[in-house]
Order: sequence, then structure tokens, then C-alpha cells
Amino acid sequence: MDGPLPSGPSGTVGVVLLALLVVWVILAVAFAITSWILPGMDISGGFWSYLWVSALFGIVSAIAAALLLRFAPAVRSPLLLGLLALLVSALMLSITDSISDSLTIDDFWWTTVWAALILAIVTAFIEALVFMFLLRRAERAA
Repeated sequence: MDGPLPSGPSGTVGVVLLALLVVWVILAVAFAITSWILPGMDISGGFWSYLWVSALFGIVSAIAAALLLRFAPAVRSPLLLGLLALLVSALMLSITDSISDSLTIDDFWWTTVWAALILAIVTAFIEALVFMFLLRRAERAA
């Protein structure tokens, strides 16, 4: 494709917004599954609460990621970086819990850390399935 990428509702901007919406819904589903699996985590209020909590978590994650990018180059070990990411994710869940009335997490050290781990695994699994489906669909259309 030659020239600049098109922008507008059907161009790049539309694709980015659609991808953002898909990731947001995936995170909401991952929150639902995580709260179903983990007894100490509860999201009350139904479908809209899952979307609300996932939106808040996304905002908290974006702010935390901007702050943590300054410290990430200092960590040399992949294991240490993974443990740090898990603890930061647990901290972000705790912050989201304190901001939202819909999310309730019982204990930081057990429930929040387990929730962060389960949420990461479930989100990665669902994203892989969805994007694999979308990739196959795009290949068939081409």
C-alpha cells in the first residue's frame, strides 16, 4: 500500500478504536472469570459493573505504566521483572478496588496477588483466542 494510511471512521482511527473496544470487553470478561474463580474477589452490579471496573483498571494501568517505564530499564533479570509486574498489577487492582464501589477484594497479599495472576492468564488466553480468530477471518477475506 503506497501513500499515507487513511484516517477516519473506516481507516486507521476506526481500526484503533475497534481494537480498544475489543480489548476493553476482553478485560471485562477476564474480570468476570477471575471474580468467578477467586472467592475473595467480587464485582457487584452485573455487566455494566464489569465494564466500569475494567475501564478504571485500564486507566490506572495506563498511569502506572507511564510511571514505571522509567524504572523498567533498571531491572535486568526477566524473573525479577515478572515478579515486579505481578506486584504492580496487584497494586493496580488494589487501587481500582479503592476507587470503585463495584469491586471488592478481601486481602492484598493473597486475594489481590492471586487475582492479578489469574487476570493476566485469563486475559492473555482470551486475547490470543480473539486475535487468532480475527487473523484467520482477515486471511480468508484477503
